[in-house]
Amino acid sequence: MLKQRVLTALVLLAILLPALFYPSGIPFAVIVLVLMAAGAWEWGRLNGFTGVGAMAVGGVCTLLCLGSWAAGWLERPLPAVWIVTGAAWVLGGAALLRAGVAGWPRIAAPVRLVGGVLALWLAWMAVVQARLMGINFLLSVLVLVWVADIFAYFAGRSLGLKFTKNKLAPSISPGKSWEGVWGGMVGVLVLSVAWAWADRHFAAAVPSFYSLLLARGTWFLLLAAVFMAAMSVVGDLVESLIKRSVGVKDSSGLLPGHGGVLDRVDALLPTLPLAMMLTSFAHP
Repeated sequence: MLKQRVLTALVLLAILLPALFYPSGIPFAVIVLVLMAAGAWEWGRLNGFTGVGAMAVGGVCTLLCLGSWAAGWLERPLPAVWIVTGAAWVLGGAALLRAGVAGWPRIAAPVRLVGGVLALWLAWMAVVQARLMGINFLLSVLVLVWVADIFAYFAGRSLGLKFTKNKLAPSISPGKSWEGVWGGMVGVLVLSVAWAWADRHFAAAVPSFYSLLLARGTWFLLLAAVFMAAMSVVGDLVESLIKRSVGVKDSSGLLPGHGGVLDRVDALLPTLPLAMMLTSFAHP
C-alpha cells in the first residue's frame, strides 16, 4: 500500500509540477479540469449513477468549466461569487455535520447531485484564478491545507483525547480528535506568519495569500488562518459523512493507494473558494 501511495504521488507530481510552473496557466487549468471531471464522475457514482450516467455527470462539470473559461470569468474578479460560495460552504457544511450520516439521504437526490457538481466547478474556477494571481499565491493556499492535515495527524496521534474526553466526530470519522484540529490550527498559524515574513524579507514579486491578508492587519491574518484550517476539516468531514452514508471506503480507485480524486481534494473544495473570498475582503 505504501509503495502504491508513493508511486501514485510521484506520477501526480510529475504531471502537476511542470504544468504549475509553466509560464502560461493554461496547462495547469487543463490538468486540474481533468481531475475535477474525474471527481464529478466519482460524485455521480456516489449518487447512484453507473456507466454512462456517471460519465454524464463528469461531462456536465467539464462543460461548466469550459463555459466559464470561454466567457472570460477566470480573468475577472468575482467577489460576489466567492462570498455566496463561502457562505454556502459554512452554512451548508455546518448543517450537514449537524444532521450527521443519517441526514444525507433525507436531502433530495437532485439537490445532492447538483450541489456536488457546483462545488467541483467553483473549486476549479478558484484554483485557476489563484494560479493566474501567481504561483506564490496558489502554493500558499495549497500548503495551508497540507500543513493543517499533517499537523492534525501528528497532534492527534500524540495528544488525542489527552485534553478532551470526546472525539471530534465519532460517527463520521472515528480517528479524528479535537486535539488534532487544534494541532492543525497551530500549524497553520505558524505557517501564515512565517510565509508573510518570508514574502516581506525576500521582497516577493507576487504576494502570497498571507501577505494579502496581513494588509488588513495581523488580527485579520490570524483569524483567517484559523478559519481556513477549520474549513479544511469541514471539507474532509463532509466527504467522510457522504461516503459513510453511501457505504464506501473510497470515492473510487482512480488513484492507487490514495482512493479517488474526491478523497484527495475534499479539504480543498471549501478552502479554495474561501481563500478567494477572504482575498477579496483584504484586497479588493
